[in-house]
Amino acid sequence: MVELLLLVPLVTALLCGMSRSERSIFTLSVAGSLITALVAIPYCHAAFFQGPLDCGLWYLDPLSALFVCIIVAVTALVSVYSVEYLKHDRQEGEVNIRDLRYYHFLLHLFALSMLLVVVVDSLGLMWIAIEATTLVSAFLVGFYKKSEAMEASWKYLIICSVGITLALLGIILLYASSSGALPEGADSLDWSVLRSVAERLDPALLKVSFILMLVGLGTKAGLAPMHTWLPDAHSQAPTPISALLSAVLLNCAMYGILRVHLLVEAAVPGFSSSLLVAFGIFSLLIATAFILTSRDLKRFLAFSSVEHMGIIALGFGIGGPLGIFGALMHLIAHSLTKTLMFFSAGNVIQKYGTREMREIKGLGRTMPVTAGLLIAGMAAIAGTPPFAIFIGEFFILSGALASGAYVPAGLFLLLIVAVFAGMTYRVLGMCSGEPQEGVSEGEIGRWRLLPMAVLAMTVLVLGIYQPGPFMDAISAIGRLFGVSI
Repeated sequence: MVELLLLVPLVTALLCGMSRSERSIFTLSVAGSLITALVAIPYCHAAFFQGPLDCGLWYLDPLSALFVCIIVAVTALVSVYSVEYLKHDRQEGEVNIRDLRYYHFLLHLFALSMLLVVVVDSLGLMWIAIEATTLVSAFLVGFYKKSEAMEASWKYLIICSVGITLALLGIILLYASSSGALPEGADSLDWSVLRSVAERLDPALLKVSFILMLVGLGTKAGLAPMHTWLPDAHSQAPTPISALLSAVLLNCAMYGILRVHLLVEAAVPGFSSSLLVAFGIFSLLIATAFILTSRDLKRFLAFSSVEHMGIIALGFGIGGPLGIFGALMHLIAHSLTKTLMFFSAGNVIQKYGTREMREIKGLGRTMPVTAGLLIAGMAAIAGTPPFAIFIGEFFILSGALASGAYVPAGLFLLLIVAVFAGMTYRVLGMCSGEPQEGVSEGEIGRWRLLPMAVLAMTVLVLGIYQPGPFMDAISAIGRLFGVSI
């Protein structure tokens, strides 16, 4: 019955697309996203605590259940935040009722396509779903139909399509590597089947397959140097969509990389891990340079996403109980914290009418609640204790030192300290000083602060206390990677 999880966002998209009034569109969108989240709970609970759900086309194990949880949670928060965000755009004359239908129709199709990525068993179908996420989200990137937005949309579409093509070649080679290794009648692209015969796959073909898939899916995941679409797309998309791109879409591509990484590690131990470490450190290096020099608030946050996807890749590459736990914590914490950061940025940009950080001053006076949440988000995303990202970074660093990877550990520590300094300078600079003339005092909306407060509280609580069921779910994922957490 996994189909129900996919049916709800599909029906929600269609109903939003046919609605006639602003109120009905917003009501249907929020209700649909909340129902999707509720429907996901029993499936994910079963996958975490009772074992994988293998239902023909669909396969839900603890790893895919984690990604489902992130997708439905962030989508629900984005739906709530989008209500006042788009109402403001409509008051400013930037969108009309037709645009609202279009936005929410695409929003829920986007959620559907991302859910498909993580619940299908076949790597071939996963590839189709990832391509679908590109096609749907490209329309959302170009939502405002301005020249910069259309250019960013085309750039995103072309670069990611090239990457996805490389990933397809990787899947073809993965198929070839399974020749003679599969039981008679088995589907050679089903991950659950490939996992059971991973040690018998052709190692030479598997190595080339992983390189192609790492480069191809790494393009979509925002790993450097294939990340060039990401700053433009994030800066031009509506801010709630920027949150989805950063907090969820990048994870979906990382999910595909991890699935193949598990196969390669079983057949050729150490090969894919070394590549993940290398791409992770390089992504950190490139992102740090741009974080320190960016002037545009949304591009600043986009490069932060490149940094954090690099950290996640580094953690999975280091492996072991410490590295895997750190990577999983970081993946969860980044998704929640980056959503908070983009929501804060959305408030600020609509209030000040600019994305230029040097023109944004005095947030503490004009928008005190948003300023407080922005500072909390900055502290969290920069890895300050007691927020959850600190836990992830601490365990990744500990895992690197424990495994003898002293050079990656040293570079990692140096780069995250530099990012912390740069982020602190930029964010505190916006919150202090005198606001520009003409900017009134007062929050731009009240209801949009609710999902922001929920996110801030969640990343704080997870940094202080990890409940037993949460750790049991993380342990179940760890067992897929062959470690005990």
